[in-house]
Amino acid sequence: MSDALTLPAEARERAGKGASRVLRREGRVPAVIYGGKEEPTPIHVEAKELIRQLGTGHFMNSIVMIEVGGKKVRTLPKDVAFHPVSDRPIHVDFLRLAKNAKVEVMVPVVFLNEEKSPGLKKGGVLNVVRHELDLICEADKIPAEIEIDVTGKEVGDSIHISEVTLPAGAESAITDRDFTIATLVAPSALKKAEGAESAASGEGAGADMEAGETAATEQGPDDDAADEQEEKSE
Repeated sequence: MSDALTLPAEARERAGKGASRVLRREGRVPAVIYGGKEEPTPIHVEAKELIRQLGTGHFMNSIVMIEVGGKKVRTLPKDVAFHPVSDRPIHVDFLRLAKNAKVEVMVPVVFLNEEKSPGLKKGGVLNVVRHELDLICEADKIPAEIEIDVTGKEVGDSIHISEVTLPAGAESAITDRDFTIATLVAPSALKKAEGAESAASGEGAGADMEAGETAATEQGPDDDAADEQEEKSE
């Protein structure tokens, strides 16, 4: 299971674009806690601590205990808006979790025992189609990652979701098909596919070069778009 995180916060008394800009200048990030059949709670958190937790790599599929007003609120991060120019976080949405709640999360995939795959030992390549799985999990049992064993896999084999043993309390959010997670391909097949993609993109790039150059000369740093993004995140 992903480690639970703790994030100190303060109540946000004023909403709106102006108030949010003041908070950002002070090193804070506006946020909101919603759901759980309660009114949304506007808050703000320290930007440095938020960035640190985002850097753990599992922020979006971790339970985050938000400490605000002397209380702890059990939440799951649902969306982080980033500034389109500086890429700094400018707003966060947290979903309030009820007891025994189920949530939909994206969980990364890792592959085990590649040295025990005859196909890979012969020079085959593991072509990963899905680096994350869309799962529905019990809120207190969100896995940090899903492990997939490739022991015995040969070139030409595919790994589908039906072959994966998910942790207790977790199930695939996609139920209408047995989708592919990865395939084992020969290096020549992978190079041929990449070459075809490069050729196709090259033709498109040549046709659009003049238009792209014109657009580049007409557009400078998109400060208006940045402001618009901040407004939408409120």
